[in-house]
This record gives sequence, C-alpha cells and structure tokens, in this order.
Amino acid sequence: MDKKLRIPKFKTENQERAFWSKVNLADHFKPADFESVFFPNLKPTSMSISIKLPEYLLFRLKEQANELDISYQSLIKKYLAQGLSQK
Repeated sequence: MDKKLRIPKFKTENQERAFWSKVNLADHFKPADFESVFFPNLKPTSMSISIKLPEYLLFRLKEQANELDISYQSLIKKYLAQGLSQK
C-alpha cells in the first residue's frame, strides 16, 4: 500500500459519489495488495426477454423439460449456453 486512504463520513450519497469520482485507487494500492476471492452463492443478474417461437418448438421444449424434470425456461438457457460455448 502506498498512501493511506482516508475515507470521510458522508452525509449524502452525492457527497460520496463526488469523493469516489476524484479518488485514484492506483495511488493507494498496488496489485499485490489484493487477493482473489470467490463468491459461491452469487447469482448472475437475469433479464427478461420476449421471443417468438413456433408452437411445435415450444411444445417440444416443454416435453423435453418435463422428461428432464426441469422448467422449460431452464432448458432453453441450457441449450443457449451450450450453443454459445460451441464456437
């Protein structure tokens, strides 16, 4: 650590935002000061989308999901992830 970073007490979020916008953390920390962390229970943020599928395809997805005992939305996410990883 280079210089000690003194963090004041903030009365408002705007004061805190202004403080952090002016601070360069590289002046206070070196890469060796940090350590890797792991957040096993952190869930990625989800976003809703709308997609039009042919009826037969949606029915087939629901049938397969039922056979696998998962929701059809989870099955769609699984198939999308597999397709993206097969680049």
